[in-house]
Amino acid sequence: MTSLGEHLNWHWKQWRHRRLARGILATPPATVRHDGVIVFSMIGSAVLLPYLVAVKSLLHHLGRGRVVILDDGTLTAADRAVLAAQLGDPRIIAIDTVATDPCPRRDVWERLLTILDLRAQDYVIQLDSDTVTLGPVPEVAAAIDAGRSFTLLGEGNARLLPVDGFVATRRAVDPLSPATHVQDASEAVLDRVAVPGREALRYVRGCAGFAGFARSDDGRGVAETLSLAMDRMLGERQWRRWGSEQVAANFVVANDPDPVLLPYDRYFNFWNAGVPRGAAFAHFIGTYRFHGTAYLRATRAAIAQLRG
Repeated sequence: MTSLGEHLNWHWKQWRHRRLARGILATPPATVRHDGVIVFSMIGSAVLLPYLVAVKSLLHHLGRGRVVILDDGTLTAADRAVLAAQLGDPRIIAIDTVATDPCPRRDVWERLLTILDLRAQDYVIQLDSDTVTLGPVPEVAAAIDAGRSFTLLGEGNARLLPVDGFVATRRAVDPLSPATHVQDASEAVLDRVAVPGREALRYVRGCAGFAGFARSDDGRGVAETLSLAMDRMLGERQWRRWGSEQVAANFVVANDPDPVLLPYDRYFNFWNAGVPRGAAFAHFIGTYRFHGTAYLRATRAAIAQLRG
């Protein structure tokens, strides 16, 4: 159980980070390029400042791309003015304008489905607001140049496997039990999913906090087929929970041609185990975001780099 002291310390660090992140507003506006690359995020007013750190640090080190934003419904007129000034007047899509049927509504499905729409014309990078790009990202640039999708791995030992091989690596769970997390439940039955016209389906435990979707005219088909299959096998109440979109994003990337798995020693999720030497990109997972001072230090360093 979290003690009162730990609870207060977490909130104090959150306040300290917000104060520190305000420095991003004093950095030069991002250079955006209409070069066939979109950096896409779903955000709201509460994460405006950390999002600006995330997106401006990525644009700085990647050196390509323009910004498109999915508004979760809370962005204010003042927020939009800041985004316009900082990010070259990005396109902002209202979440309620995104049709999701037959996939779930909410639980960030609007984010994934919008990405799948956008990649008909552009390479789309999904970027969470709780990330910081720490240095050059040549692996990402190479994936874009090669027209290959990529993903940050969910765990260091994650591999791209045929679905039956992947299912064999997972611990046994009851996929129909409400106590089973939606990711575990759906991954337990992945080998029963069929996608018309697709042979040898694959899966990787990636992380939607940072993923690249290469240009494709496949549209939403793979994601919709997966979601409908899970509705049938697990039931809508079991499938349509927070975390199902993560499984769908993993499935889409895994079944794109020759996807890139970013090396975990350079692109990693922060679990309060330090920052690897030479790391290029950090995803500061919610539960661990304010453990220690790594997120604060990464934010401070990113702002200093952007100030030049």
